[in-house]
Amino acid sequence: MHDCIDSGFRDRMFEPSVRYRKSRMRFLSFRICFAALLACMLLASCATQQALTPGSTHVVASEGGLPAPDTTSASGAYEGVSEYRIGPQDLLTISVFGVPELNQDVRVNTGGNISLPLIGSIQAGGKTIQMLEQDIAAKLSANYLQSPQVTVFIKEFTSQRVTVEGAVKKSGIFPITGRTSLLQVIATAGGLDELGDPHALVVFRVIKGQKMAAVFDLEKIRHGAAEDPQIYGDDIVVVDISGSKSAMRRIFQAVPLLGIFHPF
Repeated sequence: MHDCIDSGFRDRMFEPSVRYRKSRMRFLSFRICFAALLACMLLASCATQQALTPGSTHVVASEGGLPAPDTTSASGAYEGVSEYRIGPQDLLTISVFGVPELNQDVRVNTGGNISLPLIGSIQAGGKTIQMLEQDIAAKLSANYLQSPQVTVFIKEFTSQRVTVEGAVKKSGIFPITGRTSLLQVIATAGGLDELGDPHALVVFRVIKGQKMAAVFDLEKIRHGAAEDPQIYGDDIVVVDISGSKSAMRRIFQAVPLLGIFHPF
């Protein structure tokens, strides 16, 4: 009987220890599951590119991962600043509602003037779109039409410029008109110099108020292994030096395998 009492006493003494070990194992299992769930949530958040911090620059993987900048509309039209002033060589599309004979594309000459049917030469340079629309409507209503509705659209901006710097033969600020690719921009800058790294090109762009960057491999683009990305007005293209340890290397090292934004 004494042995039975001792045995029962030992069981009661060790029972809390067993319960503690089991409880601790369940807690550790819960922590592991929670950590795995949290990791999945973080990856999903990164994959949707929502973790952006204002005031910082982010890197996106190269192939087609960089959207159009804030200065370009969804249709691909360059908008620039809202109060853009028309300048020489800008191409304008002028439409008069209900009078298709007056609809035409006209380029602003070096003196800032355009020539239109019925009204002849009119000053366009230095004016906003709204100002030019009002001036054309006033001249048409003076002798020809009653309350004409004039629309002016800037089809090509000579103000669209791209900055190219780094290891190129001719760095600088270059005008672009129409659809322009990265290869075309590099060609405009004379190509890479003898120190240029064709695997280390960075395009900087402002998207939704955030400065972002994407890395591109020129050799892959040339051989058709990667898409030749479109370059927009106000983009900055930088070519790094082969084998350098410049600050640009931090960008290349920060680029992930997937198209996920990361601060650097």
